[in-house]
Amino acid sequence: MATPTSLVGIELELDIGPVAHGGHCVARHLGRVVFVRHAIPGERVRARVTEGHDDSRFLRADAVTVLRRSADRVEPPCPYSGPGRCGGCDFQHVSLPRQRLLLADVVREQLERLAGVSWPVEVEPVPGDTGGLRWRTRVGFVAAPSGQPGLHKHRSHDIIAVDDCRIGSASLPDVTPALAAGAKEAQAVISSTGESVVVTDRATAPVITEAAAGRSWQVHAGDFWQVHPGAADALVAAVVEGVRPESGERCWDLYAGAGMFAGVLAERVGGDGAVIAVESHRRTARSAAHNLAEMPQVRVVAEPVDRFVRSRIAQGRLDVVVLDPPRAGAGAAVVRGIVARSPRVIAYVACDPAALARDLATLKTFGYELVSLRAFDLFPMTAHLECVAICKQPSDGRLNQGR
Repeated sequence: MATPTSLVGIELELDIGPVAHGGHCVARHLGRVVFVRHAIPGERVRARVTEGHDDSRFLRADAVTVLRRSADRVEPPCPYSGPGRCGGCDFQHVSLPRQRLLLADVVREQLERLAGVSWPVEVEPVPGDTGGLRWRTRVGFVAAPSGQPGLHKHRSHDIIAVDDCRIGSASLPDVTPALAAGAKEAQAVISSTGESVVVTDRATAPVITEAAAGRSWQVHAGDFWQVHPGAADALVAAVVEGVRPESGERCWDLYAGAGMFAGVLAERVGGDGAVIAVESHRRTARSAAHNLAEMPQVRVVAEPVDRFVRSRIAQGRLDVVVLDPPRAGAGAAVVRGIVARSPRVIAYVACDPAALARDLATLKTFGYELVSLRAFDLFPMTAHLECVAICKQPSDGRLNQGR
């Protein structure tokens, strides 16, 4: 069998088609799909192949010359953005309004293709946005060969030195001393209350205070917290509006993190209600227990969600579920465990539209109907966004428990 011939480095003239999930656009060359970064739908570009050989089903490429320019193309605000450079931002070459239209196209396409759902999507900016820059409150750096802080190139272990990440908060601390001292990685963190720390692989992350939903939250600086300053309040407002928790109701907060959704639910259901917050990461679960200690109606369970939904603790009446799973989604087993308890409403907070669509398809087989979907531009200049989907039982209350 002949050895495939690499096509890396060759240049192709391409007409750019629709945006796709993952920060690239789709083009075709001699019948083969080419996923092109740094392009905009409708453009014609000269693209340099970055991955693939003559036997590949598809190729990856970077647009290196624009032959027919979109009216939405702008000069990237960061000098490290572009072909062969930092892989952190996908859309710096696109005007911010068009970025949000592209993200909306992605969500719609994933819902239609994977869930069989046609839904209008508008990607909303959130409070605190400043032209898509200076929003990121946590940035992880690695040491470049020069010793400077650096970031990885796209789909590469190669590192490019950067003197300033333009989507990073201007208040982020300098990680240079930590990297110079031998740390392999260093995360710069600025909390919403103004605390500034550097987290490395060599030290235990300190506890910092975040502010959201009208109260303070203690969280280890290396543990999960939304990185856009407007994210937490925007997501809480969307969830509360969607599920409308009532006094005395029973709720689950799955993948609970530091307990933010659980705390908001507990305030609404009151002392006669109950909230179970489930978080598999034990240190984060301890943070949640601390944050919610004054709320006796909350129980924090430190175990994987897929195990919890099958457990004895999960039995009994359930009215409201909020879940905020990792990028891979909740999965069919977790969805089945949720619908087995027949909650009246489910709020699904999703950082990946494909995973959301797959889980919505599973919910649909059990009779749950999508009644609301909001999408938020929590990661400007990138291909990432956050969605809040609200699903309810059918109006006649009849679920397909046997499916």
